[in-house]
Amino acid sequence: MKICKSSIYRKNSALPRIKFQDQQLTSFAGLVIVKKFFFDNAVAEKIAACWRHLGTTRFYNPALIVRLLMIHILLGYRKIGDVKFYGDDPMVKSTLELNQLPSPSTISRVMGEFDDKGVQELQGLMRAEVIGRIRKEDFKRLTLDFDGSVLSSRRHAEGSAVGFNKKKKGLRSYYPLICTLAQTGQVFDVLHRSGNIHDSNGAIEFIRQCLRVLKDLFPKTKFEVRMDSAFYSQEMITMLGKLGVEYSITVPFERFLLFKKWISERCRWFPVKGSQGSTAFFEYRFRPKSWTRKARFIFIRKECALQRKKPIQLDLFEPQELGYEFKVIITNKKINAKSVVRYHEGRGYQENIYAELKSEAQMEYIPCKKWVANKVFLLTNFLTHNYMRELQMSSHQASRAQTEKRTVRWIFEGMASLRKKIFQRAGKLTCPQGRPTLTMSHNSAVQEMLATYL
Repeated sequence: MKICKSSIYRKNSALPRIKFQDQQLTSFAGLVIVKKFFFDNAVAEKIAACWRHLGTTRFYNPALIVRLLMIHILLGYRKIGDVKFYGDDPMVKSTLELNQLPSPSTISRVMGEFDDKGVQELQGLMRAEVIGRIRKEDFKRLTLDFDGSVLSSRRHAEGSAVGFNKKKKGLRSYYPLICTLAQTGQVFDVLHRSGNIHDSNGAIEFIRQCLRVLKDLFPKTKFEVRMDSAFYSQEMITMLGKLGVEYSITVPFERFLLFKKWISERCRWFPVKGSQGSTAFFEYRFRPKSWTRKARFIFIRKECALQRKKPIQLDLFEPQELGYEFKVIITNKKINAKSVVRYHEGRGYQENIYAELKSEAQMEYIPCKKWVANKVFLLTNFLTHNYMRELQMSSHQASRAQTEKRTVRWIFEGMASLRKKIFQRAGKLTCPQGRPTLTMSHNSAVQEMLATYL
């Protein structure tokens, strides 16, 4: 097939004139699947029930503001003032069932009226939605990961304080303790805390509460817990043992001087196949001081490249000096040590959840000076994340069996990927013969993906 030059190059290269007119054009046509999901799952009614005690006499009630914040996060915006950049979008207004979106000042004013009872109700809704998915899947084993996350604030927000902040030292922050479910990658619950406390502060009671809620609802299910060294204590291990929960907890080296001696004297290490890098282990059972019986400790050695502090040489070949990183975990699991090591390595997926929440769901953004309003914004982030996972789980079958690492059972699209592929699609919203119609440019990939969710 011959191609002529005129069919490739455009003759008119002039800059087009720019005109602004009131037309029913949308930049977020893909929100149609969010609207359907909200309708099918009665999301508006569930959120409204959380704020029923405040009344609905005002034009913009707290429940509506929460739903608006969820759409705000889905579209990838950060600051509350960015609402004005999509306030005239017809698809956004249709999703929220509004003719006019509130101004940024109105949103801030309503957020200032949030109260602790609404926070508790919204937190209860988040737990209930995750429990609903567990019931649908009937998991035989549930794995809970617990860890804290630093949320920095550049303002003097209520409840924030200067504490441990590895990336932004000296800034005030919050330090919530978050519980995630490994099988679905959803956030189950959160403990709101200031930034000047240790990671284990209030952790025992919070973990006990999360486990009791789930164990009462699913008595035949086996439960597992994974935590880092900040949560290691005899009280924590005793509590988990009484509840009949399997656990693996990283042990801090500074508590046991014998660890260094045992590691240095150890000659035979057993390799862990399938792990990242060259990982090896050995296990040892001993009774720490003041303990009543022996416990199972697994020592892990991972080969890694040592940091070079000398000037970089511009050579074709630069040799690397290899060293080892060591870690010790305590566990009550009865399976072989290799499986325990791989199981504990699965904690890394929780960091992926935090990374997506901070980079794509604006979890690290502190919008208000009032702590209650910031709690609601944080819960809105979690709800949005959970609903996007629920949207994909309800549209696709689980594609993975249970693995040793307890990875998620579905292959999820990240929020940024959904935003680029579906939500940010241009379209035109019309109403011929009284029936709303959304028209988009033809694209077979988008059409297929929309058909999957609709």
